Amino acid sequence: MTAFDLVLRSRRTVLPEGTGPAAVCVTDSRISAVLPYDAPVDGVEEWDLGGLALLPGLVDTHVHVNEPGRTAWEGFASATRAAALGGVTTLIDMPLNAIPPTTTPAALAAKRAAAQGQCHVDVGFWGGAVPGNADDLAPLHEAGVFGFKCFLADSGVPEFPALDSAQLEAAARRIAAFDGLLIVHAEDPGLLAGHQAGTGFGDFVASRPDAAETSAVATVLDAARRSGARVHILHLSSAEPLPLIAAAKADGVRVSVETCPHYLVFDAEHVPDGATEFKCCPPIRSGANAERLWAALASGLIDFVVSDHSPCTPDLKAPGTGDFAAAWGGIASIQLGLSAVWTEARDRGWSLDRVVDRMARRTADFVGLSHKGRIAEGCDADLVVFDPEAVFRVDAEALAHRNPVTPYHGRELTGVVRATFLRGVELGVTPHGSLLRRSAATRAAALS
Repeated sequence: MTAFDLVLRSRRTVLPEGTGPAAVCVTDSRISAVLPYDAPVDGVEEWDLGGLALLPGLVDTHVHVNEPGRTAWEGFASATRAAALGGVTTLIDMPLNAIPPTTTPAALAAKRAAAQGQCHVDVGFWGGAVPGNADDLAPLHEAGVFGFKCFLADSGVPEFPALDSAQLEAAARRIAAFDGLLIVHAEDPGLLAGHQAGTGFGDFVASRPDAAETSAVATVLDAARRSGARVHILHLSSAEPLPLIAAAKADGVRVSVETCPHYLVFDAEHVPDGATEFKCCPPIRSGANAERLWAALASGLIDFVVSDHSPCTPDLKAPGTGDFAAAWGGIASIQLGLSAVWTEARDRGWSLDRVVDRMARRTADFVGLSHKGRIAEGCDADLVVFDPEAVFRVDAEALAHRNPVTPYHGRELTGVVRATFLRGVELGVTPHGSLLRRSAATRAAALS
């Protein structure tokens, strides 16, 4: 009888072909076999989870860690610990708001040095495309970044300026030359400039209208058509650009799109005026808009869900003032994404494997990590024990995020992560995550 390092048995194992009973066997950090639940196998360590679900670790491709430079906002130790507690075993870090931003190979080296030895989960890095760094794009690609982020509107930090439409197309052509990936914060600065932010939530939403997203998405799609580049629309909050995206996909434009838990869970009608913890850019919109996002996620028009975990220190949320114009825009949520999305999806009749597909397999494939995001022989043994029926109330103070600020505070969610394994080792207080590089074997491939 073969002896494995670890055997996890669950009657609700989420496999690529669906959910069912299985014994997941691990040897040397990889899944070495997926067998029937009651298969007679030995493991050095064995867990019988019974009716608890066994999921692949989630892959979150949109996380702002902010270290070095703004580690007080969030650092690698706290962000990756929170990720592990939320069932995320791989994250890809955004090129801002750290100082320096990841726009040169030297800055990437500084990022990696800061992360070394601190990560509870596996971490990869995006590069940035900003005015003046066109000659750094290919070297960053060769150094292993997974793609390049740019803004079309003000990023909120001076060291990461936006691209205009001509610079966007120039960057797209450079990136297309080595078949890289350009990911875009798509809001039209001209349309934003015509609106005053206002202090109340309603005024803030009006200051970042649907039209600003629609116009910017059209600009990105036009650049992709002309350059042949692979492009990705970040954190889509408005449903209005969806017809443009559908037409572009039908025409063969290499475009993918994400949305975030906060756009699926919250709605503008129920955000109090003074609750600046709800501020994010683009903003949370109406409940009717959220339903259109859910429909697009169900159809596959929206490819997947990621956190856009973008925390800050409490003072930057302008607490006590209710001033949405002054508050930092970003939502802390990496520890809560799975539970938040599952809570809403379950009420809509979604199966757990369908949620996992949008938060693990598709995100892993998006960044070319085909050995992650699924429970299959040969894949990394990144595994999550999840109780889909357990209910809890969010306490911001109890989260592992560096700062206890989140709009989920006090909200009742369904689904609790009971344990997380990274390459077959249960995650605890000692970090053992790896720093990932894009390579020929893990080259980002277009979603099918």
